[in-house]
Amino acid sequence: MSDAQSSQGVSYDGGGAPKQLSVKANMLWNSVGSMTYLACQWFVTIVVVRLSSGFDDAGLLSLAMSVVGIFSTFANFKMGTYQISDIKRENSLGEYMGFRCVTLVAAFVACMVYALFTCATYALVTIALFYAFKAIGLLIDILHGEDQINRRMDYIGKSFMLQGVSTFVAFVIVYGITRNLNIAIVAMFVAALLVLVLFDIPHCRRFTRVTVSLSAKKALFFLRTSLPAVIASVAASAIFAIPKQYLAMVSGDAALGIYASVAAPALVIQMGAQYLYGPLLDIFPRLFFDGDKKGFLTLLGKTVAGIVAVTVACAIVLEFVGEWVLCLLFGGDIAPYVYLLQPIIVSTAATAFLWFFGDLLITLRRFWANFAGNVTAFLAVVPLSFVCVNTWDMNGVSFAGAGACMLGVFVLFCFLVQTVRRGPGFRMRRVAANQARDNVDASVANSSEERA
Repeated sequence: MSDAQSSQGVSYDGGGAPKQLSVKANMLWNSVGSMTYLACQWFVTIVVVRLSSGFDDAGLLSLAMSVVGIFSTFANFKMGTYQISDIKRENSLGEYMGFRCVTLVAAFVACMVYALFTCATYALVTIALFYAFKAIGLLIDILHGEDQINRRMDYIGKSFMLQGVSTFVAFVIVYGITRNLNIAIVAMFVAALLVLVLFDIPHCRRFTRVTVSLSAKKALFFLRTSLPAVIASVAASAIFAIPKQYLAMVSGDAALGIYASVAAPALVIQMGAQYLYGPLLDIFPRLFFDGDKKGFLTLLGKTVAGIVAVTVACAIVLEFVGEWVLCLLFGGDIAPYVYLLQPIIVSTAATAFLWFFGDLLITLRRFWANFAGNVTAFLAVVPLSFVCVNTWDMNGVSFAGAGACMLGVFVLFCFLVQTVRRGPGFRMRRVAANQARDNVDASVANSSEERA
């Protein structure tokens, strides 16, 4: 049986295709699993401080996380959003796995070259090991894409729970015994690998064959198609880096540290927004390409309303308990800076909308539209950073980021309106026209050769 056939819900473990879950159930499993994983990863950074005699290992782990985080964007290559919106199954799971292996290897080489020139020699092994650990998670993400397409995100939630708990326990036990950070990261790698082999692969086989296969033609297709989305993702991740760096230049590292500390609770908004719209990214393209414009717009309205509701709820809660939470986490010295919190909430919500509309356009195969919106926001934040930080100091970071994101959201929204008005037929006609033109060019070339 071919991969194309296997993608139609056929079970390879001898049973029938698992029953799909409701949207609410998928959202719940995805949210609980993701939060469990993130919490366990955060606890690792705390444990390394508690169990070590100093801060050297904590700093080394933070460095490894930062360096690997830079290149994980390229290793991911924005294929997750593309895969879960591949409702026509134009590509097999094996091809997605194959391309992920290619990007992982390429990003690893780039990561180590970067680390060689920017980090101390003793940190290279730690960075390489942490990259290997994260690579397992990125492979699992491809299997999660197949789970989501088949509307079984309970598999995803359980996988995240297993990854989070097992890697945390492995780190605590091994680091507690050896006090060796590298060996502890190896233990995390082994724990994640066991989850991949013993849980994710068997569950994914209920839907399709788990293989690795990639032709040069398909690799070039993925590279060409997703490159605009990758550049857009890098631009989006840099939007707040620019005003933060400028704040550090004009007001010092302490000001940046204060801002970053106050901003920590507001990350709940971004997480909440992603957990809200993430499980819907395969539903939007189904409605759109099936011609269900009303259903698409209804779901769009509910999603936007949900993100707004999450933002308002967080703003109200943090207005009353924000100071208490910040003082609990960072001590009483942070209290005079609670005024930064509400502008941070606005900027965080603007970022969430930028991510949502960008991902939505990717699912509708408008890669260059996503590129235009995110790059517009990136270009706008540069002058805004100078004006806003010079005028409002620490609050200027929030105002600059929010302004840039809102401009980017406006551009993305305009492209979305254009796409919805044109409908799915426009995209199909455009592809057909390109194919016809290519056929004509080929015929002309053949005729020329025959006359010659």
